[in-house]
Order: sequence, then C-alpha cells, then structure tokens
Amino acid sequence: MHGVTLKMVVTELVEEYGWEELGRRIKIKCFTNDPSINSSLKFLRKTPWAREKVEALYLHLKQKPTNVWESSRSKL
Repeated sequence: MHGVTLKMVVTELVEEYGWEELGRRIKIKCFTNDPSINSSLKFLRKTPWAREKVEALYLHLKQKPTNVWESSRSKL
C-alpha cells in the first residue's frame, strides 16, 4: 500500500460500499454512528486493529476484477 494514504483508503471504501455496508462489513462505531471521513480517520489512526481490518478490505477490493474480461482470464 505504498503511496496510498488512509484518507484515500477510507474515501474509496465509502464510495464503493457506502457507510451502511461498510459498517456491516467492519463493525466499528465510526462507520455506523454518525459516520464521517474525519471521525473515521481519527479513530483508525489511534486503533491499529481497526486500521488493519480497513486496509484488508481495501486490498480485497483492489484484487477484485474490474470487468468481465479480467474475470474470465483469471479463471484460466
């Protein structure tokens, strides 16, 4: 994740999943109770276990094929 900031990670996850789904996938209050990018960043910077979960979800998102052609090639 070299060169990727935590703010970029959280922003992309929110754009992909939305706060509600993100809160279901990673059960932390900063995603479920009055969520915002800034409050999430503040919490994640202080809480290593939560940050690890967010980074793992981000990496999983980045490994997903983005189109049908890539999906079919990965099965070969």
